[in-house]
Amino acid sequence: MSTLPEEIAAGLESHDAFARADDAFALETTVFETQIDAEPAPDKRAGRFHVTVTLPTLDAAVAGETVASVVEDGWFETLERRLEDVYTVAYTDTHDDPVVEREASNVTVSLEYSAWDAGEGVEDAKTLVEYVEGTYAQGIIPGYEYRGPAATLLENAQGRGQQASEGESGGMPM
Repeated sequence: MSTLPEEIAAGLESHDAFARADDAFALETTVFETQIDAEPAPDKRAGRFHVTVTLPTLDAAVAGETVASVVEDGWFETLERRLEDVYTVAYTDTHDDPVVEREASNVTVSLEYSAWDAGEGVEDAKTLVEYVEGTYAQGIIPGYEYRGPAATLLENAQGRGQQASEGESGGMPM
């Protein structure tokens, strides 16, 4: 990747949710490994963003047992289908289709889009990663014991649920 456009680098650096990670940035508000990068756009847009999120496969997220291949395949196909709508939460309307690739223990989600405004592009990066994280969380199958990022997502959700039941404000119930 080439050097980040100055305006985008400044937007990422000043945003409290991002931290520099080598030549790119990482979103610090997610449990997953992320990489946010950008390059100058060929037109008058602020830049072309590249967002990568690395997720564990279902089998890699389950502790102590192997997930049947039919379950793993169905889980992955559902994840792919759900992520087709990822850009519905973004400002951008100029984007490539999401690329979702599965390896032995990881799923890599690659998102590329152009932004007219650096600030909107930075906000889109955060929103898109959060959408991927939420979509992953929706796909957690009950009945398994989880480890790593999946376990952290479940613990965070349970913690928020306990706070809400104790009368702490956690937002509007659904």
